[in-house]
Amino acid sequence: MTELTGKIVLGPHRYGKAENRVVRIVRDTDRHEIRDLNVSTCLRGDFDAAHLEGDQGTVLPTDSQKQTVYSYAKEKGVEFVEDYGLALARHFVDDIEPVRSARVEIEEYAWERVVIDGTAHDHTWTRKGSEIRTAAITVSGRGSDRREWVIGGLKDLVVLKSTGSEFQGFLTDPYTVLEPATDRIMATSLVAQWRFTTADVDWDATYTGIRSTLLEVFAELHSKALQQSLFEMGKAVLERYPFVAEIRLSAPNKHHFAYDLARFGVENAGEVFHADDRPYGLIQASVLREDAPDAGIAWEPYTGAM
Repeated sequence: MTELTGKIVLGPHRYGKAENRVVRIVRDTDRHEIRDLNVSTCLRGDFDAAHLEGDQGTVLPTDSQKQTVYSYAKEKGVEFVEDYGLALARHFVDDIEPVRSARVEIEEYAWERVVIDGTAHDHTWTRKGSEIRTAAITVSGRGSDRREWVIGGLKDLVVLKSTGSEFQGFLTDPYTVLEPATDRIMATSLVAQWRFTTADVDWDATYTGIRSTLLEVFAELHSKALQQSLFEMGKAVLERYPFVAEIRLSAPNKHHFAYDLARFGVENAGEVFHADDRPYGLIQASVLREDAPDAGIAWEPYTGAM
């Protein structure tokens, strides 16, 4: 056994306020608008003394970060979550001297208006599905050293196709029992994140368009594997949106196994399945441009929820 005798030092560190639940109602007219967010903030900077000596002189309390998150929901507004996140991150870097970089992670929960007698109600909603929109904004440095990254995304987008998918010709070993499938259900709970090259973006329209692109390719492509589907989905997004540098996708394979009805004398021609939630295959891929600008610390997560 090799004994390590080197000096013990403080490694990379950061801190913040995680999962601030912010609901912003815009009531400038009788027709109200709602944005429902889960916001996490994370700061990096000159905080060594807090760890090494317990000296909090350079530490902005996490409670102060929380208060800023809520106040900025009114001061700056949250019409676009990406702009709101940029405003928060820029504030922490520009106005709090010890801070060298700030990351803001946002989850947005969608609501849709209740419809009464064919008319959408002005101030009543129901939660819309399980899908969550995400954004991660990182701002680092000041002046000529300033760098900013915006990552848009979604998670928990559950999608299923009942045909148009196969899985065969795979490598086998002595433990392989899986039978090849020429026609199978393919289902997943998709996580997708895409990195922008600019902040001059119509955020909502782009989110809607990327989401539609992902679903279109998933539906229309005859898939030989979930891996192939993820690449083609990512490729289509980059082809349609030149200001997206890269996209990362994560897809658990939500297995559906044909249920054995033969023992009851009943034919099951791909009509009845057992949905098995675990264990599951987890497929992840990134698709990027060869000339994509450096990602720097854009992908370094804080809460792990992104």
